[in-house]
Amino acid sequence: MSQKGERISLKVVEKVADLEGVDPLELHPPLHTVIDTEALDSLFQSTPSADRTTGMVEFRYRGYKVQLSSSGEVEIGETVSFTEQSTQPVEDVAGD
Repeated sequence: MSQKGERISLKVVEKVADLEGVDPLELHPPLHTVIDTEALDSLFQSTPSADRTTGMVEFRYRGYKVQLSSSGEVEIGETVSFTEQSTQPVEDVAGD
């Protein structure tokens, strides 16, 4: 968790709601339907036998680019329209 007892998933919801000027409960779809919030909250969490893992996670939520770092920082980037998303080149991972 970003700070003792603070869930990083709640920070994401609060920041997005603040950007949109709405109550966090009014955000649809809820964050937990987009990403596993329990896994997200525990990703950078320290354990009794190990220090916090370092790294970064990036995903999209409600058109925003969300970046989370192991330091607990939450950055919400600009929105990307559906048209902009659909015109991005897609890599051929099958090797056809």
